[in-house]
Amino acid sequence: MPPRAEIAVHGEEGTASVELVAAVPFLLLAVLVAAQIALAGQALWSASVAARAGARAAAVGRGATAAARSALPPVLRREAKVDDGGGVSVRVEVPRLIPSLPTVRVSAASALEPGDG
Repeated sequence: MPPRAEIAVHGEEGTASVELVAAVPFLLLAVLVAAQIALAGQALWSASVAARAGARAAAVGRGATAAARSALPPVLRREAKVDDGGGVSVRVEVPRLIPSLPTVRVSAASALEPGDG
């Protein structure tokens, strides 16, 4: 190797380590954001399933509120709000990975007439 090439190579030793250390916090932040978005999607999907279960129960003359609450995962039941007037509406709080994040609520509604199935 020519002398200039050796000097250039020795001057860059450890550069990859420094770049990796600088990039790790951003990678962790990206994973955290993706996981929080996934939790929000799961909460919205669960609210939709619960609203549909409540609407089915109401269509056959059973307790819509109890059916909707029982269709929710236990972690979402605590803060869930179910309204069964004119269809069933379920509102749940999205679980937070970091407690200092703002509270976000999602809701879903469903209505069935007898015979809709």
